[in-house]
Amino acid sequence: MKKSEIKFTVTLDDNKMPEKIDWSASDAKAESTSKAVMIALWDTKEKNTLRIDLWTKDMMVDEMKQFYHQNLLSMADTFERATGEVEAAKAMRTFAQEFGERMNLVMKNNFYSLGKNI
Repeated sequence: MKKSEIKFTVTLDDNKMPEKIDWSASDAKAESTSKAVMIALWDTKEKNTLRIDLWTKDMMVDEMKQFYHQNLLSMADTFERATGEVEAAKAMRTFAQEFGERMNLVMKNNFYSLGKNI
């Protein structure tokens, strides 16, 4: 059985605030630095979601808004692929569109379909 490893290294300041987030993936044979990471894990035993949300202190508010908007769209795409629930995914994309409009990230009536701007 093949195994793959994803590793995160978080550098903290004296107040335990993230200064730097480095990550690497054994399959990619590459390393990178990020300003934010969201990890969601399904706990089979407890039947609930465990989350780790980290962002560095130099991540700008506008970057965080864009990060969330893109995550909402990505979750809709993943949900549709995993469940086949087209209408529910469409509702998620509609919410992402409304969120994007409120955050001035996208133009009004510039809707998304399957994660692609149409």
